Amino acid sequence: MTQKVLRVGTSAAVTIPKSTLAEMGLKVGDLVQVEFDQAKQLVAIKPSRPSTTTDDRVAKLTLNLIKRYHADLKALAKA
Repeated sequence: MTQKVLRVGTSAAVTIPKSTLAEMGLKVGDLVQVEFDQAKQLVAIKPSRPSTTTDDRVAKLTLNLIKRYHADLKALAKA
């Protein structure tokens, strides 16, 4: 299916057909993730999943680990 790139303010947009939105389980106003694969020259759009408590906990633990072992990690990076 060929779609036209439209100007929206200082950005650009491509419309998604209603049938495709329905197949993806999306509606107007939903958040999506847009990724670009340069090697394949492909833009992928997928529903954005909200972060979970587990995601937040892992992120917090990772930041704490980096802060705690910053000097050691820096030394390892130089090795």
